[in-house]
Amino acid sequence: MPTVADQFIEVLVQAGVQRIYGIVGDSLNPVVDAVRRTEGIEWVHVRHEEAAAFAASAEAQVTGRLAVCAGSCGPGNLHLINGLYDAHRSSAPVLALASHIPSEQIGTGFFQETHPEELFNECSHFCELMSQPEQMPRLLRSAIQTAAGRRGVSVLVLPGDIAHKSAARPTSSGTVHSEPPTVVPSPAQVDRLAESLNSAERVMLFCGAGTRGAHREVMELAGTVHAPVGHALRGKEWIQYDNPYDVGMSGLLGYGACHQAMQKADRVVLLGTDFPYDNFLPQANTVQVDIDPTHLGRRTVLDLAVQGDVRETIRAVLPKLRQKSDRSFLDRMLREHADQLEQVVESYTTNVEDQVPIHPEYVADVLDDLAAEDAVFTVDTGMCNVWAARYISPNAHRRVLGSFVHGSMANALPQAIGAQVVDPSRQVISMSGDGGLSMLLGELFTLRTHRLPVKLVVFNNSSLGMVKLEMLVDGLPDFGTDHDSIDFAAIAAAAGIHSVRVDKPGQVRDAMAGALAYPGPALIDVVTDPNALSIPPKITGTQVKGFALAVSRTVLSGGVGKMVQLARSNLRNIPRP
Repeated sequence: MPTVADQFIEVLVQAGVQRIYGIVGDSLNPVVDAVRRTEGIEWVHVRHEEAAAFAASAEAQVTGRLAVCAGSCGPGNLHLINGLYDAHRSSAPVLALASHIPSEQIGTGFFQETHPEELFNECSHFCELMSQPEQMPRLLRSAIQTAAGRRGVSVLVLPGDIAHKSAARPTSSGTVHSEPPTVVPSPAQVDRLAESLNSAERVMLFCGAGTRGAHREVMELAGTVHAPVGHALRGKEWIQYDNPYDVGMSGLLGYGACHQAMQKADRVVLLGTDFPYDNFLPQANTVQVDIDPTHLGRRTVLDLAVQGDVRETIRAVLPKLRQKSDRSFLDRMLREHADQLEQVVESYTTNVEDQVPIHPEYVADVLDDLAAEDAVFTVDTGMCNVWAARYISPNAHRRVLGSFVHGSMANALPQAIGAQVVDPSRQVISMSGDGGLSMLLGELFTLRTHRLPVKLVVFNNSSLGMVKLEMLVDGLPDFGTDHDSIDFAAIAAAAGIHSVRVDKPGQVRDAMAGALAYPGPALIDVVTDPNALSIPPKITGTQVKGFALAVSRTVLSGGVGKMVQLARSNLRNIPRP
């Protein structure tokens, strides 16, 4: 007679789930044993449940399909929370199994007792307790469908004794609908959008993650209205490549003429972005297009709100637009963008191959050169976000994953695990800060256990660089940001992982090439300059006293990698009189 645990795994297999990330233990044991006995699904052992959630999230983001993680009762499933917050805020379809204490002990203050159905509510669309076998498989299928359909987290709480019991109902079969909907605005909304764009003299497009799959349409729209195109960090991988209208990125990591174009336009069109930094937005003359109606107008006042899929909305409005003849605003912003990049690039490229400590910008630039055309980059929060934003070149095939909404440390390595498990033949590169790597250092051993060929590039500056930067622009002396130098290459070698430590810039390219070519897991520990970007050439004493918009843009204005080449190329698109 199959148990509830057997039924649980059977339903997951029917839903296309191929693995569960987690750590075995007590209340989870019936489920883990069911995995052992079932073809087509595996248990991926990690060292910390937080890493299990991050790994599942990365798998879901790379594949677009449901991924699963699990934690045992009490502390085990509590460790999932941070990674689940990140998954939920990244719209990753993830099911979390939160195992629970024996059902008869719930409410008695039993060993390891928590109330997961309350604790996980804020980071999930669905969180329910399965208290009797008769609730299976219906409750599990509801959890799966909610995660897959609403693109977020579902949590199913399952006491260990219930998992042990015999199944009460037949499993039968079921399907999961996970195809994202296509939402086309009403004809009246399309007409208003067309009127708004036709009547504007200076249009600027600002693109986020919602432009995924709409690159061609965004370029056609920009060409029709002669609009400079900027992007948020999450929009970079979908919109920056093959973009003759590119003016860079806005936000705390921003560069180029994006902010200026946004402020000078008389119509700013937000496309698929829930950009959180409202002080970077003009707060006027703004139109927003988003498939999620809750995003509309919550960051800025709007002249027009349009609910719809970005690609389908643009397709609907294009036939109603008049081709603009005046491209003076676009050309001026392209020139300004190129000028700004030219001004900052020299100080971060001149004699960089001789600079000690190594410039982290140089490391990221070399990595971009050597990485595969379809590589998956996972990026730690902090300064690694800067290096990825400035130096990793999108091309429609690469992916860049990070904790871009939740902003958690230590995300890069566990996300790399999830991305690599999905496809062991694809190059997966973790851009890890020494602070982030230290936090979940045990996941190095997960690479070793599963022989995952993740390439781990450690930007080792013995400092929490972004925190130091935040203190600087807030007018505070940095305190508590520096720590002892750690030889991560030695730790990796002791764990049986191929590793090399680099402290001279002339060693970077060969060491990087060797690590990327190594057939198994590899770590390159690069000793980088802890002061990179923290003392820019233009900052003034007055600016240091507050974290104003101009300050953040000046502090983070250095180093742009190949984007200066793109800007130069785009200047050639300006028609000659």
